[in-house]
Amino acid sequence: MTLYLSRLSLSRSPSAQALSSLLNPEDPARRMDAHHKLLWAAFSDGPDRQRDFLWREGSSGVFLTLSARPPTASDLFAPPEVKDFAPVLAAGDRLAFTLRANATRARKGVGRVDVVMDALHGMPSTERAEGRMVLAQTAGADWLAGQGARAGFSLIHAEVGDYSTVTLPGYRGPRKGQPQFGVLDLIGVLQVTDPVVFVAQMAMGFGRAKAYGCGLMLIRRAG
Repeated sequence: MTLYLSRLSLSRSPSAQALSSLLNPEDPARRMDAHHKLLWAAFSDGPDRQRDFLWREGSSGVFLTLSARPPTASDLFAPPEVKDFAPVLAAGDRLAFTLRANATRARKGVGRVDVVMDALHGMPSTERAEGRMVLAQTAGADWLAGQGARAGFSLIHAEVGDYSTVTLPGYRGPRKGQPQFGVLDLIGVLQVTDPVVFVAQMAMGFGRAKAYGCGLMLIRRAG
């Protein structure tokens, strides 16, 4: 399997800058939706193309992607910085990681639910704000440990740097009961148990909402 890790930066050309409010809106839901469509400009090569890339926003106007094909040139982006992603890993290797994920689990009779929202379910509203990050830490680490059991790694430790909820892009209904998904920013250290399975899962991504910038794990050797 050949993979490519790329850095894509919005073009500073006058024509691209004139579209900045459309390409980089401030509202989180609109921003994710705009970026999702924007990244397709670098990867869609036909009407029947299925998404075969993961992405996440780095700094404003800068995106990291992991893909099965290198991105193509686009007037909306500066020339992409592309390198082969072929880490040489062995069982026992320790890696520092960062991951932005929509972490879910199956709940009987309900379907897939966000792990933090599920943990908050039933908690009095007066306690939710204070307990939100505590529950996010526990639920996020437990979820990632479960992912590792199936994805060729064991979790050594993980910290939740942030947890936020985003309205489903494109939703135009009443605010009450609006569909949302949660976004966890996780950092930590893992140990590789099966390099082949681990790299294959990295290519597929972790969790859901991958179209909206979730699921891409970035790794480096742990010091």
